[in-house]
Amino acid sequence: MMWRTGTMRCGMALLGAMVLAGATVPARAEDPDRIFDKSTVWRPLTPNDKLVVYGIDDPAVSGVACWYTQPEKGGIKGTLGLAEDVSDISLACRQTGPVVFKEKFKQGEVVFSERRSLIFKSMQIVRGCDAKRNTLIYMVYSDRVVQGSPKNSTSAVPLMPWGTEASQKCGDFAKG
Repeated sequence: MMWRTGTMRCGMALLGAMVLAGATVPARAEDPDRIFDKSTVWRPLTPNDKLVVYGIDDPAVSGVACWYTQPEKGGIKGTLGLAEDVSDISLACRQTGPVVFKEKFKQGEVVFSERRSLIFKSMQIVRGCDAKRNTLIYMVYSDRVVQGSPKNSTSAVPLMPWGTEASQKCGDFAKG
C-alpha cells in the first residue's frame, strides 16, 4: 500500500507541474489555414502526393504572418496517417500590417509546431530577433527523437512603419 500511495503522490505532483507549466507556456499559433495544394504524384486509387501551402499568424506579434509549403504523402499510408512526411519545408514571412508585440518572447521560441509522422518527427517554426537590424527572423525545421534533419528554411521580416504608425523595436521584446 505504501508504494501505491507514493506513486499516487508522484503522479499528483507531476500533474500539478504539468498544469503549472501549461499556464506559463508562451502563445503558439492556432491551426494553420490551408491555402491551396498542388498534386505532385498521381495515384490511381488513393489520394495523390501533394505540396500544400498553409498560412499562420504569429500569435505574439500581430501584423506578421508566415506561409509554409510542405509535402504530404498520399497513398494508403498517407490516408491512414502512417506515412512519414519528408523534411522539405519552405517558409516565407511578411509584415501584413502595423507590428504590435503582444508579449516578450525568447530567442528561438516556437511559434508553431505539428507532428510529421505517427510518433517520432515534428516540424517547428521558431522566431528570433535581430535587434541590430530590427528584423524578426523565422526558421522552419524538422526534428525527430533520434536524429533531426539539417533541412531548414529561414525568412526575415524587417519591421517597417505602417501608415502613420512607427515601427516597434523587436529588441525591446526579445529575451536572451
